[in-house]
Amino acid sequence: MDKKINQSTYSDRFPYLGRNLISGLFFGLGLAAFIDETVFHQLLHWHHFYDKSTTTIGLVSDGLFHAFSWFATIASLFILADLRHKNAFWLKRWWGGVLLGSGSFQLYDGIIQHKIMRIHQIRYVENIIIYDLIWNIIAVIIILFGIFFIKGYVKPHR
Repeated sequence: MDKKINQSTYSDRFPYLGRNLISGLFFGLGLAAFIDETVFHQLLHWHHFYDKSTTTIGLVSDGLFHAFSWFATIASLFILADLRHKNAFWLKRWWGGVLLGSGSFQLYDGIIQHKIMRIHQIRYVENIIIYDLIWNIIAVIIILFGIFFIKGYVKPHR
C-alpha cells in the first residue's frame, strides 16, 4: 500500500477554508496590481496610478502602488507557507481566491478609480468606452471563474 501518512482529509482541512481563500485573495490582488503597474504604467506608459498632478507625483504614486502589490503578495506567501506546513493547503480553493482577488481588483480599478474617483483612466483616448468595457468585462469573467473554483471545491470528495 502506497498511502501518505500525513495526508489530510476534508474534515481536517475544513477549518482552513478561509485562510486558503485569504491567501489567494492577497496573491490575486498583488498579481493584478503587479500586472497593471508593469504593463499599463511602465511598458505602455498609458497612465500612472495618480494622474491628477505632475509626472513626478505620478511616478511616486506608481512606486507606492508597486509596494502595495509587493506587500500583498508577500503576505499571501506567508499564509500559504503556514497552510503548507499544517498540510491544510487546498490548491483549487487558493486559485479561486487568486481569481477572485485579481478580478475584484480589476473591477474596483475600472469602476472606482477610473470612473468615480477619476484618479486615472486606462488610456487617454477619445473613445475610452471600449477600453472601459473590455477592462470591466474581463474583470467580471475573472470573478466568475474565481467563484466557480471556490463554490465547486467546498464540497467533500468521495
